[in-house]
Amino acid sequence: VNPDALADQHGADAVRLFEMFLGPIEQSKPWDTQGMSGVVGFLKKAVRLVEKGHDGEASTEELRALHTLIDKLQRDVETLSFNTSVSAMMIAVNAWGGLPQLARQTLRDFAVLLEPFAPHSAEAMWAELGAQGSVVLAPYPILLPEYLVKDTVLYPVQFNGKTRFQLEMPASASAAEVESAVLAHERTAHFLEGRTPKKIIVVPGRIANVVG
Repeated sequence: VNPDALADQHGADAVRLFEMFLGPIEQSKPWDTQGMSGVVGFLKKAVRLVEKGHDGEASTEELRALHTLIDKLQRDVETLSFNTSVSAMMIAVNAWGGLPQLARQTLRDFAVLLEPFAPHSAEAMWAELGAQGSVVLAPYPILLPEYLVKDTVLYPVQFNGKTRFQLEMPASASAAEVESAVLAHERTAHFLEGRTPKKIIVVPGRIANVVG
């Protein structure tokens, strides 16, 4: 397959990302260009983020998405897991897309992260953000581990092994606090149908299982 026609239609960056997104590099993969629209849409969303840029301080939420991405890319690139790298960037862009504004420094850091995968789009973002020089020469963003710590945990609540609903709790909540919250939840009474649970098994940060 000659990729030149695809590059003429969608751009070289889209073809690069599409090939990386097909699957693990060590596995053979069927050539199916139906997935091209997904990476084209991702690049358009990424470039449009520039419109949200402001010169103020970055929010905790946007920094959490940024440093989660830095951490993921550093680990994935070492193992040549480019498909999951692209997926991680898509997740970050979707998260930022839901925010009303983004600090320009966050967007500049993202452009540096994007550059090895989509150099033309990253260079365009870099220029639109008013950054000096080329994105290729910019220092790689430094990972700040404190932004990898989540404030809350979403517990799947199971009844005899079947997940019935999810409960958001502070990440610092103890097993006893999670158990109390599960018992107090209105849906717990519905699924127990008047029965008293034999026990509640809580795996901190992971799951809660009500044994009826």
